[in-house]
Amino acid sequence: MKSVGNVFILGDSYSTFKGYIPEGYATYYGDQEREGIDVYSVDETWWMQVINRASGNLVMNCSWSGTTIGNHGWNNEDYKDISFIGRVSKLIAEGYFEKKRVDTFFLFGGTNDCWCGAPLGEKKTAEWSNQDLYFAIPAIYYLAHLLKQELKGIRVIGIINTRLKQPIKEALIDAFSLNEIEYVELEDIEKAGGHPNKKGMEQIAEQVLAII
Repeated sequence: MKSVGNVFILGDSYSTFKGYIPEGYATYYGDQEREGIDVYSVDETWWMQVINRASGNLVMNCSWSGTTIGNHGWNNEDYKDISFIGRVSKLIAEGYFEKKRVDTFFLFGGTNDCWCGAPLGEKKTAEWSNQDLYFAIPAIYYLAHLLKQELKGIRVIGIINTRLKQPIKEALIDAFSLNEIEYVELEDIEKAGGHPNKKGMEQIAEQVLAII
């Protein structure tokens, strides 16, 4: 199996664990008991399983529970500062990826864009306006383009969740393909309350490892 090397993760609740994300970021795993969620150790998360089994090292887990790829968040809130686009754009502007060596970048999102009420919008592959990024589909294409342009020499792997709205799923697949980003389309993930339990984490890890 190929080593994933230094790993960066851009994600939502599925990729969180208390103590392993930046201070102030909302977590889902590791902070409290949740019905049906039997993930008690960071080693049981999908990403730590991948890192441990593929000889990797976590550089940063930039995951924030409840966040969207685009800037339209839950309850019609403006997520421009905490969205996937907002978080990674800030790091790029700060020169993070020039200062830190990152070998593998995992992008695992789109779930909250499906369910928070964000307008879908239509496919757009260039010349995005700020307003475009409040629509889920244009935002997906923008993020994929941004990563391709800015993360030179870094292996970017997209992870596509199960049970997504079809337009979101199709946009992720198309945006990844257009920007030559590898991706894995997850299948049959065991969940409780919409989130992977211990078995689900193992299933995600196995499917991600299969393309590494």
